Amino acid sequence: MKTEGRNAVLELIRSGRNIDKILMEKGGKGSLSVIFAEARKQGVRVQYAEKAALDKESESGRHQGVIAFSTDYEYYEVEDIIAAGSGEDNGGFVILCDGVEDVHNLGSILRVAECAGANGVVITKAGCAPVNESVIRISAGAAEHMKVARIANLRTAIDQLKKNGYWVYALEAGEEDIYSQDFTGNVALVIGGEDCGVRKITRSLCDKTVSLPLKGRVNSLNASVALGVAAYEVLRQRR
Repeated sequence: MKTEGRNAVLELIRSGRNIDKILMEKGGKGSLSVIFAEARKQGVRVQYAEKAALDKESESGRHQGVIAFSTDYEYYEVEDIIAAGSGEDNGGFVILCDGVEDVHNLGSILRVAECAGANGVVITKAGCAPVNESVIRISAGAAEHMKVARIANLRTAIDQLKKNGYWVYALEAGEEDIYSQDFTGNVALVIGGEDCGVRKITRSLCDKTVSLPLKGRVNSLNASVALGVAAYEVLRQRR
């Protein structure tokens, strides 16, 4: 769904509704700076574009330099995901995405998470793709069965998980071998984005950083593929 016009977009942000992104005109002046500041405060992604791009996206022809894109997908809270894992015999299992911007990767991650028995996936409002029609389609329906929380930053989610007895592992190349870890009990895996992996600041919040052994000449795996291998090692240990 698209919301156009400065006042309409500003009120949409302040309402607390889920916004995928805001498209804002390059060089725009006046109240656009207020909208940008409010979006940053709420953790909403802002993308700048030429006026011609907004004209093309506009349905009303009166966008005033800003268009907000929102989705009807209903997100959960991190507390809902933790509650879902509290009844598991082998502990809860949560996946956190740190900068996964590609919709194909996010869709595949949701599919892996559902198949591997994760209780939920946590994404961020900024720097991560939202659960939109493309993600739902790529997930092959898994998005409809997976609890997804969308929050301002991962620090909040990691703190909540730790307070509830979770061990949080960042999945990143060149660290401790994943196959030497004990994944029984409450476990959270953090998977990084396509270009830079798990950010250094996020790794500093985790209990451990673990990696998959790589024997070939290519030094990294696609994010969703890497998660698939790691998630099924968690599942293997819990069977």
